[in-house]
Amino acid sequence: MSKELSENMIMQVLDWGYDKAVGGFLGLDSARDLAADYMKIKGSRRDQANSLIRWQNTKAGTSGFLTGLGGLITMPVTVPANISSVMYVQIRMIAAIAHMGGHNLDDDRVKSLVYACLTGNAAKDILKDIGIVVGRKITENAIKNISGKTISAINQKVGFRLLTKFGETGVVNAGKAVPLIGGFVGATFDSVATNTIGNIARDTFIPEVSIS
Repeated sequence: MSKELSENMIMQVLDWGYDKAVGGFLGLDSARDLAADYMKIKGSRRDQANSLIRWQNTKAGTSGFLTGLGGLITMPVTVPANISSVMYVQIRMIAAIAHMGGHNLDDDRVKSLVYACLTGNAAKDILKDIGIVVGRKITENAIKNISGKTISAINQKVGFRLLTKFGETGVVNAGKAVPLIGGFVGATFDSVATNTIGNIARDTFIPEVSIS
């Protein structure tokens, strides 16, 4: 297989992961179902989102969980299973938080915002360019004003950021598409990175001013 990823391949993985996260996959709850479970917890939406993020940093970060995903995920493109697994898990977390914030996961504009959150702190700059400030409530008009051209621009920036990220962590040249869990947990799915992504998603879709 090819040992190199491209931005186009990254986007194919994102689209595949989003479809599986929203629709449900491998017997796992969909993003909506996951959100519904945490929306039963007492507290504000942000409190509920924080509980979801904490869960993501523990159970979903265990080698057993990821080994299962890596062994079962079959991608439509040739991408190492460690990359496709982490993208799927993180996309599901972000999409669940977006749903908790009352956003329509079937909207391509919302999907693009979910992708932006995958870049962590870089999402602040990506979204600021289109007039969305992380930490402030996203109005319905702001989302409606996101054009198809803007979606493409966001996705292009996300693809570039993620490709750079995977290159820095050394998983771009992972070689065979097998779950290399040892380096995977340490380099790609560490709790710090996942926590940052979760916090960005929370601040984007459920800002401080939001109430349950």
